[in-house]
Order: sequence, then C-alpha cells, then structure tokens
Amino acid sequence: MQLSSILLAVAVAAANILPASAAVRIAGDPGGQIGPYLEKLQSLRNTGENVIIDGPCLSACTMVLGVIPRDHLCVTARARLGFHAAWRPDQAGRQTASPDGTELLMSVYPQQIRDWISRRGGLSRQLIYLTGDVLASMYPRCNGSAFAGAETRARRERLSSGFHPNKAQGASVSAAARIQ
Repeated sequence: MQLSSILLAVAVAAANILPASAAVRIAGDPGGQIGPYLEKLQSLRNTGENVIIDGPCLSACTMVLGVIPRDHLCVTARARLGFHAAWRPDQAGRQTASPDGTELLMSVYPQQIRDWISRRGGLSRQLIYLTGDVLASMYPRCNGSAFAGAETRARRERLSSGFHPNKAQGASVSAAARIQ
C-alpha cells in the first residue's frame, strides 16, 4: 500500500517536470510591427510547440503561416486570417505605404498564400480574409487527430502580448515596417 502511494507521488511529480506536448492558441491577435512578430514567431518555432489558430489572426500575426512549420500548425472553424499591405507612420503620424515592408511580408508567406493573395489583387490597405473551407484546404483542421489532443492542453497566449504598437521594439524593427 505504501509502495503504491510512493509510485503515485513519483508519477505525479514526473508529470509536472517532464515537458508536455503543449500548443499555443491564437484566439484574437490584431497584429502589430513586423520585426517584433518575426522575432516572437521564430522563438516560438524554435520551441517546437504546435500552434492552433482559433480566431482572428490579423496583420503581422499572419506571418505565423510562413514561420511555423505546417506540421506544427492547425486551424479551427473559428480561424480568420486577415492580410493587408504594410505601412509606417510618416512624420505627421499618418499611415504611409511601405513597399519594403509589404515585400518582406510576401517573402515570409508560403507560396500557396502568396498565390491566394495575388488572385485577390495583392495586398492593399484593405484587409482580405482567409477563412473556412479555403483555409482548411491549405492547413490541417484542429480535430481529434491534429496534435494528438494538444488542443485540449493548449495554453492561451496572444502572440502580441507586451507589444506596444507605437513604440519600436527589437533590433530588427528599424528595417521593418509597422503593419496594423
């Protein structure tokens, strides 16, 4: 009896120490500056965690499609990706087109996303949305087989947490445009 209690305690302790198959859930991310997003997404990719897109993922958030490996990414029926051209504030604070930033965005996206954007006339100031069956034809649905149940263990995390859209952050921000 005492031995089984000890074994149970060891098993519980090991479960809390050993890494679990976790997933990051994107449930409502409005986007922000390209540079900080690239840095955060690259760090996330390096962890090997799975990513579940489970709501709006707009603007710079959409770079998740090009940074996170496809086999570590799934979408739910609520996933809604919104794309637009990059911009930066001018001296008066008005939005000014950023061709370099837009080119950087397009270079990050996988070919199927670039083709989809091109078929819709390219990136502009207006958001274009990728949702539903079209999105599900490009990326796996998060269902019982995707990530072997990781969705039930997923921790909620907004990729933009701690980002301040009007404040430059990170070393690569000066070379990247802000998109919003």
